Amino acid sequence: MSNVAEVSNLGRISEAFDRLDAEGRKGFIPFLTAGDPDLKTTLELILELDHVGASIIELGIPFSDPMADGPVIQRASERALKHNFGVAEVLNLVSSVREKTDIPIILFTYFNPLLQFGLDKLARSAKQVGVDGVLVTDLTPEEGEDFAAELRANDLDMIFLVAPTSTDERLRLVSQRASGFIYAISRAGVTGARSTVSEEAEKLVARTRRFSDLPVAVGFGISNPQQVAEVQRYADAVVVGSAIVAEIERVSGTEKVAEQVGMFAGNLLGEGRIGHGR
Repeated sequence: MSNVAEVSNLGRISEAFDRLDAEGRKGFIPFLTAGDPDLKTTLELILELDHVGASIIELGIPFSDPMADGPVIQRASERALKHNFGVAEVLNLVSSVREKTDIPIILFTYFNPLLQFGLDKLARSAKQVGVDGVLVTDLTPEEGEDFAAELRANDLDMIFLVAPTSTDERLRLVSQRASGFIYAISRAGVTGARSTVSEEAEKLVARTRRFSDLPVAVGFGISNPQQVAEVQRYADAVVVGSAIVAEIERVSGTEKVAEQVGMFAGNLLGEGRIGHGR
């Protein structure tokens, strides 16, 4: 008997990975902090990243104490929080995005903002505006069963993190609770661009696939085309966060921020673009 968990999901995230698989390509998942530098620009960034080949968008909800994030994304949260908005405004942003594109969107967040908003309200509202999944960085699978059930009831995917330090028992539990895809952290520690990708990442992807048939995306520390190509060799998708957020920080205040960030993302993908390439 196989120990691989069977997870059925017919949402946009699963459709995106099915399409990539059918076309023999790998996914590209860029991360943005909502509201950095402002919500209008975030909307433009999502549309531009969709245009250059993103498969899924990770949309970060700004938080005052982002423990898992390095200095680049911490600064992005600080800039966004100056605009004095919360979860409701991020959901309104997604609603506006849905008027332009159907690219899958997952909310990347900490648990506290969701608790303040209300978990059942969040699940219902997220479905209504067109969110496809939620990743809560500080919610473990042991503690996340009720929230995962709330999301499932609203046809939303629950994305969980696994790390090189994850035990087989943790990988098995994540495979039972997760849907959409599994996010494999390339190394222990906080987010941030690195000069190399940990060799542990490839081993972690192989270990995760022993327990789950879900796609596995690798993130944390990926910042250049060589690393993107390396990760796409063994993973189903590559997540790029700090490098893109750092580029937003660099060009913020100039004209055509979205266009410049789109060019940066396109360079990461190289000549043979991954993602869906709409």
